[in-house]
Amino acid sequence: MIRILGIDPGSRITGYGVIEVQGQHFRYVDSGCIRIKAELFPEKLKQIYQGIEQVIDLTQPTAAAIEQVFVKNNIAGALKLGQARGAAICACVMRSLPVGEYSPNQIKKTVVGRGHATKEQVQYMVVTHLGLSSVPQADAADALAIAICHAQTSATLMRFAQNQVARIG
Repeated sequence: MIRILGIDPGSRITGYGVIEVQGQHFRYVDSGCIRIKAELFPEKLKQIYQGIEQVIDLTQPTAAAIEQVFVKNNIAGALKLGQARGAAICACVMRSLPVGEYSPNQIKKTVVGRGHATKEQVQYMVVTHLGLSSVPQADAADALAIAICHAQTSATLMRFAQNQVARIG
């Protein structure tokens, strides 16, 4: 069984979601948001790092996945987001977790079937994939979608590798 921590990084709110994967079946473990209270940016990064550490301690994932940075119009915002990602990645790597990285479009395409899906569509599909009784907050739903994307992508890569070995052997 694999337990995946999905992370939706942000300098004000960092979403997290943890799922267990057994074969083709996903099971919800936990999700929520790390709400950053610090004013100074270095302190914000510390809170992200410590928050992810706490989630790792509580949920004991075996792998992590995080959304890649995308730049739309705000370069300064993208730089801050990149630093928030770095703090979250460092927390995972310091706990020896392998970290997968996925673009927003890849996550949406994997979970919803469309690379330009809306937040509401992502939330709906997360509820559907995990059989949840209520809709998680948007940042937590995004983090769960990242974990689902990692699970599905990893499974596809594993099947591909097995097929290649079977062809060679």
